[in-house]
Amino acid sequence: MIDFANISLYLPGILLAYTALMMGLISPGPALLGLMGVSLERGRRAGHCFAIGIGTGSLCIGILTLTGLSALLATWADAMTVIRIAGGLYLLWLAFKAFRSAFRPKQVAGDTITPDGKHISGMGYFTRGLSLHLTNPKAILTWIAIISIGFADGTPLWVGWVIVLGCGTISTLVHFAYATAFSTRPAISLYRRAARWINGILGIFFAAVGIRLLAGR
Repeated sequence: MIDFANISLYLPGILLAYTALMMGLISPGPALLGLMGVSLERGRRAGHCFAIGIGTGSLCIGILTLTGLSALLATWADAMTVIRIAGGLYLLWLAFKAFRSAFRPKQVAGDTITPDGKHISGMGYFTRGLSLHLTNPKAILTWIAIISIGFADGTPLWVGWVIVLGCGTISTLVHFAYATAFSTRPAISLYRRAARWINGILGIFFAAVGIRLLAGR
């Protein structure tokens, strides 16, 4: 049960976890690129179904991360320290990749994927999005980092659930919005032109939060 009397103590960590998720959603990865291709090639409805599958997969990974972490903390007191260090190192790795992408020469990319000639139902696209995200190492590592940001030593379990449910909802809504935008070519063209600035901002954010985690703050 949420302790509203003390929620202000944990709100900064919760909001930082939400922000980390948003930054991760902006960063190009298998889920975003897959959603882009489906939305451009198959249209808005297919993209929306694919996006809901991604959001559902994100929520599942978050629940598994939180419940597994809770069980681990019950048997190993130093587990949170190890997870915090792992999360910090992963965020620094993301910062490195973001900075590298920001300074990489621009590459010309096609606007569509190759049609596969098959009719796929809305449930089929949902399943594809779900399967893609559940097997995406980036998503799993991002969730470890998110939980380690907002779920420090001594934090009550309800805080973890607020983070998981909030992040799951945000992930679904953002990917749904992406599907709507990516079904138009002007939007994807604008996204590509801003990619260098986006990656630079991501690199700064990931580096700052990664260092914060490694410093134990």
